[in-house]
Amino acid sequence: MDQLKAMRYFVKVAEAGSFTKAAQHFDVPASSLSRRVADLENHLGAVLLKRSTRVVRLTEIGRLYLQQVRDILSRLEATDELVGSYQSKPMGHLKISATVGFGETLLLPLMDEFSDRYPEIVLDIELSDALSTLGRDDVDIAIRGGYVPDERVVAVKLRDNRFILAGSPAYLEREGMPAHAQDLKEHKGLFYRAPIGILPWISMINDEWQDVSPHKVAVSNAGRWLVDKASKGDGLLMLPRWALQSALDRGALLEIPLNPAVAVTRSEKLGIYLLYAQNRYQVPKVKAAVDFLVTRLSDHPG
Repeated sequence: MDQLKAMRYFVKVAEAGSFTKAAQHFDVPASSLSRRVADLENHLGAVLLKRSTRVVRLTEIGRLYLQQVRDILSRLEATDELVGSYQSKPMGHLKISATVGFGETLLLPLMDEFSDRYPEIVLDIELSDALSTLGRDDVDIAIRGGYVPDERVVAVKLRDNRFILAGSPAYLEREGMPAHAQDLKEHKGLFYRAPIGILPWISMINDEWQDVSPHKVAVSNAGRWLVDKASKGDGLLMLPRWALQSALDRGALLEIPLNPAVAVTRSEKLGIYLLYAQNRYQVPKVKAAVDFLVTRLSDHPG
C-alpha cells in the first residue's frame, strides 16, 4: 500500500465530503480511491469515515487522524520546497579550505562581497597549509599551491606561484646588492616553511642545480611575518609575487633580479589551484563560489 497517497486521498475525501469529488480532483476512478482509503483504515485498524449513500463524515478518531495527517503533509510539502530551492539557488553551508598565506592575503578580503551577493550561503573557511582531500575532509572547495594535483578533481589554475627574491632598500644599502646567485651565501635569509619542509634557495649554475641558500635568520610558514621582517631589513626573502606585491607596490621591498635566477624548486609549473569535485559543480552554492573565486582571483583571463 502506498500510505502517503492513501493519506492524501483520505484528506481530500474528508474535505470534500465525497469520494466522487475527491476522485475527480485526483482524476482517478472513485472505486480505486475508495479502495485506497479502505486499505488505509485496515492498515490502521480504525474506521476513519462513516459512509452513506449521500454523505461521508469523519469518525471521532478520523477527525484526530485528519489533524495529524494535514500536519504531516504540510511538513512534507515544505520539505519538498526547501529541497527544490536548495537545488535551484545558492544556499546552505559551504566549506572552503585555503592555504594560510593565500587565504589571508587574497581570499578573505573578498568574502564580505561574496556574502553580500549570496546571503543564504553560510561560509565555513579554514586556513591551513595541510593537504586536504575533497570529500574525505568534507571540503567543497580547496585552494592549494603546488603542482597540478593527482586527485580526481577539477583543478583551475588561479595564478602562477613562482617565488621571487626581494629585500628592503635599507638592507640592500647596508649589506650590498647581490650580483650573482652564489653571492647569496654571504647574505642573511628569511625562509618559508612549506608543508614539505623548509624551501631551499637553488640556482642552475654550470648546468647543475646548486644550493645558494644564505645564512638563516628566521624560518616560518607565516608569510606576513616574514614580509614584515624583510621590510625591516632583517634579511632577504623569497616568496610568491602575490604574497610580496603589496610590499613591492609601497616600496618596502625591492625585487632582486639575478642571473642565473634563483628558485625554490626545479619545477617551473608551480601554481595556485582551485580544486573541487566535478560532480559537485552543479550544486548552486558550489557553482556560485567557484565562478566567483575564479573570476576574482585568477590572473589568467578566460
